[in-house]
Amino acid sequence: MKVIKKINEMKSIVKDIKSQGMIIGFVPTMGFLHEGHLSLVRESLRKADVTVVSIFVNPAQFGPREDFKEYPRDLNRDSDILKREGVDYLFTPVTDEMYPGGYKTNVEVHDLQDKLCGRSRPGHFRGVCTVVLKLFNIINPDISFFGQKDAQQEIILKRMVQDLNLEMKIEVLPIIREEDDLALSSRNTYLSQEERKAALSLSKSLKEAQSMIENGQRDSEAIIKRMIEIINMEPLAKIDYVEIVDLDKLNPVTRIEKEALVALAVFIGEVRLIDNTILRTKE
Repeated sequence: MKVIKKINEMKSIVKDIKSQGMIIGFVPTMGFLHEGHLSLVRESLRKADVTVVSIFVNPAQFGPREDFKEYPRDLNRDSDILKREGVDYLFTPVTDEMYPGGYKTNVEVHDLQDKLCGRSRPGHFRGVCTVVLKLFNIINPDISFFGQKDAQQEIILKRMVQDLNLEMKIEVLPIIREEDDLALSSRNTYLSQEERKAALSLSKSLKEAQSMIENGQRDSEAIIKRMIEIINMEPLAKIDYVEIVDLDKLNPVTRIEKEALVALAVFIGEVRLIDNTILRTKE
């Protein structure tokens, strides 16, 4: 595995790979890798000729009171993991490389960016779209791999790719969970033992939503009400939002006819966690 820090060097390597007609798979990350990330890496290794992983903690997607400085980082650990997996290139630019002095350009996907997580994290998806588009332009991947846990992000990025006529495919893989169903997240490292136990209320509420669908419930309000009841049983939990929306425009769905996204964000102590599932009827 070769570690690349400079944009021009990465672009030169990509140009050479493309000249040979090889397929590039790309996994963008913020590092502190876990099995969720590695599921994406392994899919890229399976489907592409060359796999590139990026590690960049993007300051543009963190708010002023969020955890940019505290976000877990361990580049040596991550590099060792990716080398063992068989990754071809690791791209690790520094902030000044991605956002040099005088940088003035941002990318926004209007409307979609202002819903769900966008309401409580203004500017977050502008930062995500900006850095991801920059990475797409540098890596020029044929396929990029993302995880379902960030469902809103993936819907927004797919719209960006469509609207800007990018010649690449985004592939979204299932959420990877711990044995007790907690969705894997780098931020789980912030949780105390008591908080981690409380965090299971998120997956419990999603399981209940799925169970209600299987038992014939189609009313979103009833499902959301029950989910909120489950989460509120945990004293350490404070709900940011619980919503059921469509999979295209992220608009609220009052009755679930075929499929819908149920998404939630919950503070466990000071840690904000997200989770989701797609509800599908059998009709």
